[in-house]
Amino acid sequence: MKPIIEVKNVFFAYPDGHQALQGVSLEVASGEKVALVGPNGAGKSTLMLHLNGILHPSSGTVRVGGMDVCDSNLASVRGAVGLVFQDPDDQLFSPTVFDDVAFGPIYQGLSRACVQERVARALDAVHMHDFAGRVSHHLSTGEKKRVAVATVLSMEPAILVLDEPSAGLDPRARRGLINLLRELPQAMLVATHDLRLVKELLHRTIVMDGGTIVADGPTGDILGDAALLDAHGLEVY
Repeated sequence: MKPIIEVKNVFFAYPDGHQALQGVSLEVASGEKVALVGPNGAGKSTLMLHLNGILHPSSGTVRVGGMDVCDSNLASVRGAVGLVFQDPDDQLFSPTVFDDVAFGPIYQGLSRACVQERVARALDAVHMHDFAGRVSHHLSTGEKKRVAVATVLSMEPAILVLDEPSAGLDPRARRGLINLLRELPQAMLVATHDLRLVKELLHRTIVMDGGTIVADGPTGDILGDAALLDAHGLEVY
């Protein structure tokens, strides 16, 4: 079976000349849940933005779901890769929760009945069905994060890419989010500084620093290597 994410020798430089990625290569299997950790500026967010075509490599290749990530495939790629931003307010902009979750399927041109079905399934998956008529910006941070996940689930992606999903959550909301992500069947790439979440949820961990991958292995092995974590600004609390 081919990997669902394939990144091969990707380099990327921003317009100011900063080299953010330097020969990054990785593969993720269907259904695999993988942590992406490292200090600020390591290249984690830059890499994630390549997976749905927001950024394009200076050189190297990116494939998701067997498709090249390129301009001609963007609609299909963005249907396959659900990107959940750190701040849910970057993702929620419609009058109600229903409208936010319906936006993607409507953009895909689906029928009204199909849109309603997609929204119901997505809200059920994040345990927010009773919130469909609520105003998104009146919700708690934890509730907003669940709705943000629902906005991408309504597109029925094969891959979820999450940036700091537990940031800003109180202990109860954080626990609820971990349980939610554990239930979902999609392949996941999760960029986070929350190594306790990594230990509980993600069986494989990739460490990035300076735009490169410096370690990739079973989460228990990575988090058990104190010298590795210390060398790259990471700490298990």
